[in-house]
Amino acid sequence: MRVAVIGGGPAGLYFSILMRRVDPDGEIVVYERNRAQDAFGFGVVFSDETLTVFEHADPSSYDEITSRFTRWTDIDIHHRGTRTRSGGHGFSALGRRELLGILQRRATELGVQIRFETECPSLDEFGWADVIVAADGASSAIRAARADDFGPTLDQRDCRYMWMGTGLVFDAFKFFIVQTPYGVFQAHAYPYDERMSTFIVEAGEAAWQRAAVDRVTDGPLPPGVSDQRSIDFCGELFADALEGHPLIANNSKWVRFVTVRNRHWRSGNVVLLGDAAHTAHFSIGSGTKLAMEDAVALAWAFRRHGAGDVTGALDDYEAERRPVVESTQRAAQGSLEWFEGIGRYVRQDRLQFAFNLLTRSRRITYDNLRLRDPEFVRAVDDDFAGGAFSPRPPMFAPLRLRSLELPNRVVVSPMDMYSAVDGTPGDFHLVHLGGRSLGGAALVYTEMICVSAAGRITPGCAGMYAPEHVEAWARIVRFAHRQGGCAIAAQLGHSGRKGSTKLMWDGIDEPLKDGNWELIAPSPIPYSERNQVPREMTRADMDEVRAQFVSAARDARLAGFDLLELHCAHGYLLSSFLSPLTNHRCDEYGGDLGRRARFPLEVFDACRAVWPEDKPMSVRISATDWVPGGFDADDAVAFARMLHERGCDVIDVSSGQVSPDERPAFGRSFQTPFADRIRNEVGIATIAVGAIASYDDVNTIVLAGRADLCALARPHLYDPHWTLHAAAEQEYDGVAWPVQYRPGSRKPPSARGDGVRKELERSFEPDPPELLVAPDGWS
Repeated sequence: MRVAVIGGGPAGLYFSILMRRVDPDGEIVVYERNRAQDAFGFGVVFSDETLTVFEHADPSSYDEITSRFTRWTDIDIHHRGTRTRSGGHGFSALGRRELLGILQRRATELGVQIRFETECPSLDEFGWADVIVAADGASSAIRAARADDFGPTLDQRDCRYMWMGTGLVFDAFKFFIVQTPYGVFQAHAYPYDERMSTFIVEAGEAAWQRAAVDRVTDGPLPPGVSDQRSIDFCGELFADALEGHPLIANNSKWVRFVTVRNRHWRSGNVVLLGDAAHTAHFSIGSGTKLAMEDAVALAWAFRRHGAGDVTGALDDYEAERRPVVESTQRAAQGSLEWFEGIGRYVRQDRLQFAFNLLTRSRRITYDNLRLRDPEFVRAVDDDFAGGAFSPRPPMFAPLRLRSLELPNRVVVSPMDMYSAVDGTPGDFHLVHLGGRSLGGAALVYTEMICVSAAGRITPGCAGMYAPEHVEAWARIVRFAHRQGGCAIAAQLGHSGRKGSTKLMWDGIDEPLKDGNWELIAPSPIPYSERNQVPREMTRADMDEVRAQFVSAARDARLAGFDLLELHCAHGYLLSSFLSPLTNHRCDEYGGDLGRRARFPLEVFDACRAVWPEDKPMSVRISATDWVPGGFDADDAVAFARMLHERGCDVIDVSSGQVSPDERPAFGRSFQTPFADRIRNEVGIATIAVGAIASYDDVNTIVLAGRADLCALARPHLYDPHWTLHAAAEQEYDGVAWPVQYRPGSRKPPSARGDGVRKELERSFEPDPPELLVAPDGWS
């Protein structure tokens, strides 16, 4: 087999080594434009799981690499003059130049031809090759030449960073957080041999610009001077961390990280590898690690398919490897965005800040960290509980909202059941909501209660616009209070342009075949081409709808609900006012966010005026439309601030469902960052929703301070007693079971304690050497 490899970095070299083992008689030529001794960066990091893969892939290079490693298990967070240490993490590093030397020698030993200081020929000159491997980095020329086929997207981020080194050898992976008059600067530092450490300084664009004007660039300067000024600036900024050691420059000079993604990884016999195919932010580890894992997957695909099936091997490689990479990129994106928004967290207490930083990517969770460093997690738990010893998992910490005392942080999400008759909830609703009220959750939400018959989504939607509705809801509230002992919330809404549709199981968002009613909306824009065109609301319509919300709020008070929520999400009426995609009005209710928010705020104010002062109110929002030019995260923060000023107690943070053109970034807890940002920027309590599937997720979100409550929908459909079972799984006895169910409150010994721990430990077993498997999760 004849193989051309473009790029002599770790990805291209390691693939060449492995392909020589797969096909010893094949021809492999590596084209590298730099000299053999050139290397970008100072140190590269590998996890223990990755090393297990390398050990089986090529024992010879593995032995030489690992013999040069610097190893550590601790992570230190230096913040506000204190150091917080967490152990049990297991990392290894070595110099990038040293790694390249090992791989170059091994490739040459196996007969790989490496052509240094050779620019890559055009693709037309590779007619001799059976396969062309583009391992030429994030700025890949090969990818650019076939851009129509690969479909690359390049996302340049907000933060700027400089990649430097220092002669100070750290004893752990270090995060140094420095608050300056310009903003927050942070350093990511780790040792990689007995003489040197990597030292990466990062700051948000605004902070960097303020510092650059004052200290770093100070206007046009001769070549090289600005670099030294930047190095001197960073040296002064982190003088305590560096202990008198100077910083050493690299060729990474206040650049912005670029996230590379591709629609496809192959075009004919050309395949992308490493940074040419994808990048993941350096804050979760090394891009070199991902690239070398790619090399294993690609070589092993050829081992399975043989040299005669290039198409099958390349397709197999992408199908196997892409889910792993995309999962890593999601984690990297979470970490990247956390550091972009680090300024909102620096006010947290020392231990919570450290826990928040360690769990930022959602790869490390409460239970993960408890296995790695139980004493650290115990200290964070105790601090969260007010400084006293606490055997209580964070999800069972109480929360007070005005006069409402919630015994834990679990919420049953609003879930439309489409089972009402003329708006009246019946026996199904009693059993459905009543059953979940017995399950241990602190707060159970109704489905969206429509404020008028014309405000229903479907003919089966529940309402609060007729006298019989009040007593029907009161019956459910009484059961929840007396038997379940939980609080129950009424969510009020109006369907707007998304109304007059079939029941979900008959065709979600599909218009009724007959019996349709008139729809109203801020603008006459249908939800989709197949849906009705709504009538643009007049001022009289707004007055009528506002009065309907007020009437429903009064009736919810009569029914005994504990919390009232306005549904301003998912493209329903109030949400449609907020989004520029659905609100094209030219009067005082359209235009900028302040105008678009005017009617939803009028409705909120009117409902707050009739809702008891001692009872809380929440608002559900779609924090982003997931469509360019739509309502976005910045709008969500601004709108949450408006609501907070008007007496809103909680923001229930969902996203999307405003436009059928949406492109959500699905994944585990994928909406939590929106709740996190609102909570920590606005200072209002939030509810996190969306793909929160485990008590480990809830514990992590609450303890890190990303949200105050976690709402779960599908888990409560699967298991109405989810919260009680979560308490039993964690061997926590502080949850009150219904007296009728108490005999079942303890699990059999075989299902408790060691069994739970062993199951968690199994989740950390390394991937099989011949298959890199995506970690568990929703995506």
